[in-house]
Amino acid sequence: MREYDWKSLVDTLAKASVAYLESLPTRPVQPSVAADPIRALVGGAMPMDGEDPAAMITALAADLDPFVTAHASGRYFGFVIGGLHPAAFGAEVLTALWDQNAGLHAVAPGAAVVEETAARWVVDLLGLPARASVGFVTGGQMATFTCLAAARNHVLKGSGWDVERDGLQGAPLVQVIGKTERHGTVPRALRFLGLGAGQMVEVASDDEARMSIPALRAALEAANGPTIVCVEAGNVNTGSFDRFRDVAAAVDEHRLRGNPTWVHVDGAVGLWAATVDDRLTDGIDLMDSWSTDAHKLLNVAYDSGIAICRHPDAHHASMTTRGAYLVQGTGEVRDQLDWNPEHSRRARGLGVYAVLRSLGVVGVRDLVTRSHTLAQRFATALSASGSAEIVNEVVFNQVLVRWLHPDGDGDALAERIMARVSESGVAYFSPTTWAGNRLMRISVSDWATDESDVDRAIEALLAAASQG
Repeated sequence: MREYDWKSLVDTLAKASVAYLESLPTRPVQPSVAADPIRALVGGAMPMDGEDPAAMITALAADLDPFVTAHASGRYFGFVIGGLHPAAFGAEVLTALWDQNAGLHAVAPGAAVVEETAARWVVDLLGLPARASVGFVTGGQMATFTCLAAARNHVLKGSGWDVERDGLQGAPLVQVIGKTERHGTVPRALRFLGLGAGQMVEVASDDEARMSIPALRAALEAANGPTIVCVEAGNVNTGSFDRFRDVAAAVDEHRLRGNPTWVHVDGAVGLWAATVDDRLTDGIDLMDSWSTDAHKLLNVAYDSGIAICRHPDAHHASMTTRGAYLVQGTGEVRDQLDWNPEHSRRARGLGVYAVLRSLGVVGVRDLVTRSHTLAQRFATALSASGSAEIVNEVVFNQVLVRWLHPDGDGDALAERIMARVSESGVAYFSPTTWAGNRLMRISVSDWATDESDVDRAIEALLAAASQG
């Protein structure tokens, strides 16, 4: 085996890691997004002669440091981006160190059993059916894709069609029903699956982005044959949750009319609320599949998504593959490639396992509860300031803010306030358009965020607002 001075490389990485992590409390949250200064440092032609890895990593860390967004600073409130739990960081180091091809148990047994354990913990923690199957994927997009692939298999099989063998040509039409305020990953998954984004039947959403149950019932009454319904736990704008028990009742009636039906929950933002709040997630266990991001509220490192299915046979049939050259399990062991779209893959489940083991059940519940409490802290202070109006009911970790301007042009004011705060380096907030207005969206998603971070961000926001 060729030798290398691994200690030199590890020492280099350790120094860069500690320097970055210790800079987070004071580091500007959002760097400039201009590309040309970055290209000047890392672009150009590929070098003819290579560099020593340790020297190259030292230079790369120095070159890119000014352009790294401090997602884990406790003051990044844009989009819905989680921070980095210390256990997740440690797991990432081990994942890279061991570099396991974690598609088969036979190839990487340790990674396979860790993922098997993490899957069981996730299902138990969320209160989902004990028999549910789990796939660890790259994020919410592929989790939704995986769940809807299983849904497609299940409803077509119920109509006498084997889509895995025969494809979609000549298959019964799969009718997909979703709401107007769905996340973009759902229609994108429908495109990937050949079901067509434009084929979705849209039903109305209320002023909190919850699916209208009367509109759902009407859409189901008009549908015949295999049907997929897509609902949501934690809307990306309002944070709202669909009424799962009412959805289940409407779908059961549809099934009794002879229509094979599957209900999928897009829980990228809010599925973890099932650990603490029965009010928000009542009836969620009655659905057929659930997708979520572990790299959002759970603060596992990017990239980490989870697909969960009530019907393991449909999940397995839509994902599995066989090969004479593979050494595959016979049922006593879990091969990861049976539950996700990838073949060769990193030991992605290790990060989920590490964070869950580090936090424990109590820690996860505290993390979820604290995210909601801090979101309410934002809403209370900004509303009381007289400079802003909170547009949504803050039921989870999302806050929608309309900034008030004497001439009524709150849209432009919102953009100015967000830009000023970003330029100050104190915090970062992202915009959205809701009900025709340009608003500021606050997402509390970092385990490291505390009251002082929120108060510091509020102070910066109000100072920016005072400038008009």
